[in-house]
Amino acid sequence: MSTKLDQLSSWLKERKITEVECLVSDLTGIARGKISPTNKFLDEKGMRLPESVLLQTVTGDYVEDDVYYDLLDPADIDMFCRPDENAVFIVPWAIEPTAQVIHDTYDKLGNPIELSPRNILKKVLRLYAEKGWQPIVAPEMEFYLTKRNSDPDFPLVAPMGRSGRPETGRQSFSIDAANEFDPLFEDMYDWCELQGLDLDTLIHEEGPAQMEINFRHGEALHLADQILVFKRTMREAALKHDVAATFMAKPITDEPGSAMHLHQSIIDLKTGKNIFSNEDGSMSQLFMHHIGGLQKYIPELLPLFAPNVNSFRRFLPDTSAPVNVEWGEENRTVGLRVPDATPQNRRVENRLAGADANPYLALAASLLCGYIGMVEGIEPSAPVVGRGYERRNLRLPLTLEAALERMETCQVVEQYLGHKFVSGYVAVKRAEHENFKRVISSWEREFLLLSV
Repeated sequence: MSTKLDQLSSWLKERKITEVECLVSDLTGIARGKISPTNKFLDEKGMRLPESVLLQTVTGDYVEDDVYYDLLDPADIDMFCRPDENAVFIVPWAIEPTAQVIHDTYDKLGNPIELSPRNILKKVLRLYAEKGWQPIVAPEMEFYLTKRNSDPDFPLVAPMGRSGRPETGRQSFSIDAANEFDPLFEDMYDWCELQGLDLDTLIHEEGPAQMEINFRHGEALHLADQILVFKRTMREAALKHDVAATFMAKPITDEPGSAMHLHQSIIDLKTGKNIFSNEDGSMSQLFMHHIGGLQKYIPELLPLFAPNVNSFRRFLPDTSAPVNVEWGEENRTVGLRVPDATPQNRRVENRLAGADANPYLALAASLLCGYIGMVEGIEPSAPVVGRGYERRNLRLPLTLEAALERMETCQVVEQYLGHKFVSGYVAVKRAEHENFKRVISSWEREFLLLSV
């Protein structure tokens, strides 16, 4: 531990860092923590936060008292947060030389906090390590740029680009449409390079000013950290250029939603070979079972891929989003796509996760589904050939309420992720949903006000 802290201390001093943002991810994916002078950060070797931070909703509220006291010490005790020296990033937009350091969370006995999303992903990765396997993932993050909007009752609209005009119509893969925001993306790429984020391509998606950033493939925990940092970076770059960046799953009516597509494969740690392929290059039984596990258990873990009421607005036919857990080769109309690839690069792309999902939990859930499929030998359905949108698979819950009930009652999910995490996550999402139900929407005012 001291050697790792010495390395971290040297890193901070070499870069003349004067402030450190100490971060943990809550269940929603919000970065919470403290900003500390570098000397104090090094002296304290981390930070302490109330464990209740992990039971906060997206509105800043907490779960009901009976759930709260069932899961947490009634004295609202602290958890101990220790910096991960492999999760340290510059903060390029800060005025003072600043670093952000992602922390792991423990109780006073040194046990990992069960409610921590990062610990949940590490728990799933340990299951793979015990088998001699390592997951390799490549996330794709979709998001919208929008005009700054201070009134939540007003719909979001596309921002002005360099031409002085907002986008109209669909501009999928348009280079010129992406170039409209070149100054913003130059800053974004410069900042990501300074932070060591493994970005690959930038794509203009279907919606107006809807973009996609692809990450290079790599180790799951490291990429989950990068997504957390990337979201902060993208928002800051947008604000610098007087626009907003949103990772809402469905921010604009009648426009495509935003996903977090997850490409995943597994390598054997001894041989370095992809276990999804046989020696002759064909699909292995483990690959088939991995897909079978995704098909069977994604519906049980859907709240980790679609965590908000808004998430379910994305799952509509003919809106470039999956509505099933079917699979197919080179098929973007199903939830589980198998891209054309060499045997060593064979992978499955989980297209169900929304851009609003917590990256630690979405990756953990996707990898866990596949893992259970492999250890239980679950056979997948036949692959879909041709258009799959018509196959609305009723195995998927259609609302957040139904999805939470499904997750809460699945004994297999609780067996792997733990009672405390499942209960805490469901309670947070139910509290958010209760808050949502109190709000009267513009649709209700428009169609019911003078009609019923």
